[in-house]
Amino acid sequence: MNVWIAIGVTVLGCYAVKLAGLLVPSGALERPVVKRLAALLPVALLAALTAQQTFADGQTLMLDARAAGLGAAAVALMLRAPFLLVVAAAVVVTAGVRAMGA
Repeated sequence: MNVWIAIGVTVLGCYAVKLAGLLVPSGALERPVVKRLAALLPVALLAALTAQQTFADGQTLMLDARAAGLGAAAVALMLRAPFLLVVAAAVVVTAGVRAMGA
């Protein structure tokens, strides 16, 4: 029964957030600060999620094959490689480091 209560609260919360977004006046959304924040916030959240998934294992900091794969992807991005090549570089380096036993 507790799971259904949590689901119901989550549904109501999501609906309330969506409704709050619809009730914001359009004049407030046209401000330059709001536009800049809306453009940069998703990038910052994705970067934080990537860092957390790469360098954290529970409550500890980990530097393992995932960090090497992320580094390879960063190098490929700096070289302006296509997206599929960036992903392939990350996969190959991560698998190689894991295969070497690091």
